[in-house]
Amino acid sequence: MHKFNTIVIGGGASGIIAAINAKRIGKDVVICEKMPRLGKKILVSGAGRCNISNRDLSASHYNPEARELVKSVFSRFGGDDIKKFFSKLGLKLCSEAGRLFPVTNQASSVLKVLEEELRNLKIPIEFDFEVNNIAGLARGFKVESKNGKSVSGDYVIITGGGKTYPSLGSDGSCYVLAGSFGHKIIEPVPSAVPLLVKDRFCHLLQGQKIQCIAKSVIDGRIKKEIKGELLFTKYGLSGTAVLDISEDISIAINRLGKKDVAVSIDMVPFIDGPELEEEIKNRLQKKGFAREDLMIGILPNKFSLVFRDLFKGASVKKIAEILRDKRFSIIGTRGWNEAEFTTGGIDTGEVKENTLESKLKKGVYFAGEIMNVNGERGGYNLAWAWASGFVAGLTE
Repeated sequence: MHKFNTIVIGGGASGIIAAINAKRIGKDVVICEKMPRLGKKILVSGAGRCNISNRDLSASHYNPEARELVKSVFSRFGGDDIKKFFSKLGLKLCSEAGRLFPVTNQASSVLKVLEEELRNLKIPIEFDFEVNNIAGLARGFKVESKNGKSVSGDYVIITGGGKTYPSLGSDGSCYVLAGSFGHKIIEPVPSAVPLLVKDRFCHLLQGQKIQCIAKSVIDGRIKKEIKGELLFTKYGLSGTAVLDISEDISIAINRLGKKDVAVSIDMVPFIDGPELEEEIKNRLQKKGFAREDLMIGILPNKFSLVFRDLFKGASVKKIAEILRDKRFSIIGTRGWNEAEFTTGGIDTGEVKENTLESKLKKGVYFAGEIMNVNGERGGYNLAWAWASGFVAGLTE
C-alpha cells in the first residue's frame, strides 16, 4: 500500500485547493472523493455562475463565534490571494456589486481550471471512495473506505463539507469522522433557506416578487434586517431578502425548538407611514374606486386578490400597518436540498487558528464547511472554502 504524506478527504472546493497547495510545496498527496467526479457543488454555486469571492472580504461577514478563526486564515490567504490564485490558473474574473465571478459566467470554467491544475501536478484521485474510518497508525493514519479500499498517510485533511445538497455528496458523513477524534459537533441546520408559512397572503400571491425590507423576529425581538427581493411561494416565503435573514430563524426553529418565530415584511419601503396613510385615504375617497385596486401603481396588480379577500372593512390605519409590517409566523424551513449553506459543524474552538489543525488529534486538519463557519451570501462561503483549503494544505 502506497503511503502518502497528505490525504485529503473530499474533492470539493476546499479539498481541491488543499491538495493543490500541498503538492506545490512538495508533499505527496491524494484526494479521496466519494462521488464519481470532483466539485459537483462548485458547478451549482452562484446559480451556476460560481460567486468565487467578494471584494469586501473580512471576518465581519461570518458568524461571530468563528470570526477569530476566519481572521487568522484570511491573514494568510485573503481576498487578493484568492484572485491571484485563480488568475495564475488562467481564470479571468469580473466584479458585480462587489461579488467576484468568472467572466464566462460559468461555474464549469472554475472547475475546469482546477481540474487542469490537478492533472498538471499529477495528483492522484480515488473516486467512489466513501471514507468510513480513519485509523491511527504508529506513525500517521490509515483511511478506509466502505468498499474495502484504503490509503495511508502522515496527515489527514477532512474537507467533506456540511449537509447541503446531499445528492451532490455533502451529507454530513464527515461529522462522524471528526467525532471519532472527540470533536464536538454543533448541530447542523440549513441556512440561506426558504421558509415555511401558512398564510392566505402566500397562497394568493404565490409566484409574485416584490422589493421589501425583511426582518427576522424571534421571541418578539428583531434579530436581523435586510432589504432585498421577496418571493411568495405555495409553501411560504423565499427570495434574497428571506434567504439572508434565514440563518437565525433556522437556528431558532431547527436547533433550539423555538415557537415564537416570525418574519416582518415592509412591502412598501419606499413610502413612509404618514405618506402611505394619506395615499390610501385619498384613494378610498375617490368615487367608484374599487378597494381591490387600492395599491395599483404601488404594488403589482396581483395584490388586488389580497385586497379583495383580506382587507374588507379594514381601516386606513390598519391597511397601512399591514403593508409596512406584515407578520408571517414561521413554522419551519425547507430542507437540505434547497438550502445554500450549513450552519453548524465542528466547534471552531477545537481547531487551531492559523493552521486549522485539530486541537484534539495531531496530524488531523479541517477545511471548508465542515467547521461551524458560516458566511453571508455573496461569495463569502466559497472564499472561506478556498482560503481554509489553502491553509490546511500546508499541514504544518
